[in-house]
Amino acid sequence: MSQPLLQLSDLWLRLPSVAARPILAGVDLEVSAGEVVGLVGESGSGKSVTARTALGLVPRGAQVEGSVVVDGVDVLSAPADRLRRLRSETASMVFQDPRAGINPMRRIGDHLTEAARFAKRGDDVKAARKRALELLEEVGLPHPERHLKQFPHELSGGMLQRVMIAGALMGSPKLLLCDEPTTALDVTTQKEIVSILARLQQDEGMGMLFITHDLDLAASVCDRVHVMYAGQVVEHASAKELFASPQHPYTAGLLASTPSLDVVQERLRPIKGTPLSLLTDPPGCAFAERCDLVVEGSCTTQRPALVAHGDRADRCLLNQQTEVAS
Repeated sequence: MSQPLLQLSDLWLRLPSVAARPILAGVDLEVSAGEVVGLVGESGSGKSVTARTALGLVPRGAQVEGSVVVDGVDVLSAPADRLRRLRSETASMVFQDPRAGINPMRRIGDHLTEAARFAKRGDDVKAARKRALELLEEVGLPHPERHLKQFPHELSGGMLQRVMIAGALMGSPKLLLCDEPTTALDVTTQKEIVSILARLQQDEGMGMLFITHDLDLAASVCDRVHVMYAGQVVEHASAKELFASPQHPYTAGLLASTPSLDVVQERLRPIKGTPLSLLTDPPGCAFAERCDLVVEGSCTTQRPALVAHGDRADRCLLNQQTEVAS
């Protein structure tokens, strides 16, 4: 069996000066070639930090433990020049806000061909420009030649997101990390962007980690889905199994509070309370204060482990106790 393109093992990340609890607490996650793995959860659950840590982009002063391996490279111990090569040749990221990820003072063409121009080899620059034109056409921009000469402010949000995707694909990466690439876009543009990503992923055979708030989108795009809460994976399963029969109360709460055209319900049922603050580190289950099924004395004092049940796993004491009893 081939090695996964991305493998996170017992990954912990702490910021001791500003947080009482870890930002990431024992995250395990794998992405193989040709598959799309979803990462879902509320804001602040640790999704973006997980993706950034996969590329060695950790916050200043962070304490990181565990293992991060991308295509055989140990990211946490690799020197700076090896990380730069990894980010340009093997793994790439589509960020959430293209206006924050593209320098507003530089033309689109300069952004896309930066690596080749930095190498100062004429043939590489010509090849990069040709590749940039091909990718701009691939992502659906109508006038690639003109767009190369434009500045970011001359393009709409949807067009800039297409440029961001083209930039991420310039090095023909094996692994693509997508950090909520459709959040700031209208519904029609969202659908177009997702279609582009899905088509390119299949054509190139890339592995993809897809971060999103949209559960319906995750269900339609992903092969497997990991649900995160308070820096932990609380459940993971195939997309089909997860959405058909969620096992963790948090996953069930997310589904119950998400509107869907496929499910007829009288009203949405929001999850009570607010996501756990970084300044709070409860002794028991991180979701206990918001859970309708909480059992005082066990859920509030014991921290559940992520326990596998066949091809899926969840972090719920109630499920574990039920399994033992049966």
